[in-house]
Amino acid sequence: MTARRPSKYDGTEGVLADPDDVAVFRNMSFEDERKLLDECMAWQQAKFDAGYGAISWPAEFDGAGLTIAHERAFQEEERSFKVPSSHESLRITVNLAAPMLREVGTPWQQERFVRSFLRCDELACQLFSEPNAGSDLAGIAMTARPDGDEWVLNGTKVWSSGAQFASWGVLVARTDPDVPKHRGMTAFLLPINSPGIEVRPIRQMSGGTSFNEVFLTDVRISDDLRLGAVGQGWSVALTMLKFERAQSGSSEAVGGSLEQLLTLAKETDRVRDPAVRQRIVQVYMHERLRAVTRQRVEDARRCGKEPGSEGSIGKLAWSQGLIAIGEAAALLLGPLMIADTGRRGTYAWSEHVLGAPGFRIAGGTDEVQRNIIAERVLGLPPEPRVDRDRPWRDVPR
Repeated sequence: MTARRPSKYDGTEGVLADPDDVAVFRNMSFEDERKLLDECMAWQQAKFDAGYGAISWPAEFDGAGLTIAHERAFQEEERSFKVPSSHESLRITVNLAAPMLREVGTPWQQERFVRSFLRCDELACQLFSEPNAGSDLAGIAMTARPDGDEWVLNGTKVWSSGAQFASWGVLVARTDPDVPKHRGMTAFLLPINSPGIEVRPIRQMSGGTSFNEVFLTDVRISDDLRLGAVGQGWSVALTMLKFERAQSGSSEAVGGSLEQLLTLAKETDRVRDPAVRQRIVQVYMHERLRAVTRQRVEDARRCGKEPGSEGSIGKLAWSQGLIAIGEAAALLLGPLMIADTGRRGTYAWSEHVLGAPGFRIAGGTDEVQRNIIAERVLGLPPEPRVDRDRPWRDVPR
């Protein structure tokens, strides 16, 4: 494979990504992941300072004021060089937290955080999910009680990617239990180093600790860190989730790819096997669906429209595509995937298979995405919701 021109980032000759890297979630020690994050942050800062960190953002937010097409072109070129691997914490900070603040933040919040997040001077995490709420984000039980110019927070968040490395968390909490659940939530920016916060990493079956539990006990934060009006936390959460779902349908690579799968089929001499060919065609179909959906989203953004239900289609195609790639790799490798024989490009696929199910939950479960598509795209009748007009306090749990 021919190397590209030198990378200006580290002075080394640019090469394509490691062909054996198919991990969805990385199995790394805390120290190694911290080192990777430092490298990723330094690269984002270098890009930002050179004018490539916020290509499609307007000049008032230190952006280049160009189009999404310019941004995609830069990303395609960037993939040809040896640069630090991406990390979930950067994606949350740059692609979710920063644009959310651009839409709902106060002038002070935008001045304080948007540049810092776009440049990755600080990292953010998402503190939405809770142990007893499942995929029902509006069913959260964490409380936020007003006390003068401050709020006192108590409760638990879970599945919080990158919380052990983040400086800030975007959090939703229950501020009024006497109204229906969607109207009793308020959003905040939470300093993760606040007294009363404990972050506990969760060991995943793929080996890493990307996710965390976050416990808050009498945590006090200033009211100027509130996002939106009191009781409008659901709207803030939806704003952030639309960017998350749009990102889920993006072209960014996670886990094994169709190209790596084709290489594996050739190396195992299975390209003429009808069962293998059928699996690879299924993966190709998912890739094409993602590409078409991504193009629809980009066309809508060029016309000034924000991401809509297309994000749910893209997210579903992405998660299902990851599962399809894993199933095809398992068919090709058989026991070679579960025994580390030292043979190149075999056992590494276990990191894809064990990590892919996580994306059926991350960014809104596949089941939630199907409901959104059914109701908002296909116009089917909504599911019965007996708790829609009942005060949150009275809903059985």
